[in-house]
Amino acid sequence: MPSPNSIRIIVADDHSLFRSGIISLLEDAAEIFVVGEANDGMDLYNKYFDLRPDVVLVDISMPGVTGIEAMQKILERDPSAKALFLSMHEGEEYVYHILKAGGKGLISKNVMKGELVYAIKTIFSGRKYFGAYWTEERLDELKEKYSGGNAGSSSAAAGGFSTMLAEASLTQREIEILKLIGEGYTSNEIAARTGLSKRTIDSHRIHLMSKLGIKTLPELIKYAIQYILQHRD
Repeated sequence: MPSPNSIRIIVADDHSLFRSGIISLLEDAAEIFVVGEANDGMDLYNKYFDLRPDVVLVDISMPGVTGIEAMQKILERDPSAKALFLSMHEGEEYVYHILKAGGKGLISKNVMKGELVYAIKTIFSGRKYFGAYWTEERLDELKEKYSGGNAGSSSAAAGGFSTMLAEASLTQREIEILKLIGEGYTSNEIAARTGLSKRTIDSHRIHLMSKLGIKTLPELIKYAIQYILQHRD
């Protein structure tokens, strides 16, 4: 049972083994108590208002309602909700994506126990945690950079996303896959969600890069994230 001083958390991830690993990691962490777990965004949304945790530890990418979408819905009802996101991706586009969604932090899924506990306690205290590099000053600079329309030097950022999409004549399937790339899904995960083979998804990635004039996968990911941000305003 949690003590009166415990930080009560929900762990939300669609991979049960990963959830179990995180919960095991936190079992003997002082002042932290796992009150529940969720296997997708809708499950998280429903359980949040039953359990009222202090911090939500949530995967960015989950089937159906993603972690980010779930937290946005939760924040509409409870603006005080605090979320620490987990992802295999930690680039500045993801940091901005989390900030824009109202998240308080982002850490790697390969995080060590000490950093995970520190991040949870930091967010519980009302501060943000995106790793040692991301000071409040750098986070402010990042928000200004993206919200000001200067999203970086990649070809995807230059000249307006709607125009580029129209010029590239992306199909609805390609747009669907582009969005899933921006949500952080791997080719295997996209294949499972769309019912296509991994080889077909990889082919779509290549076609997307060709149509958009993008030469590297990191730039495609940047484009995909920025496309999502553009269309969620």
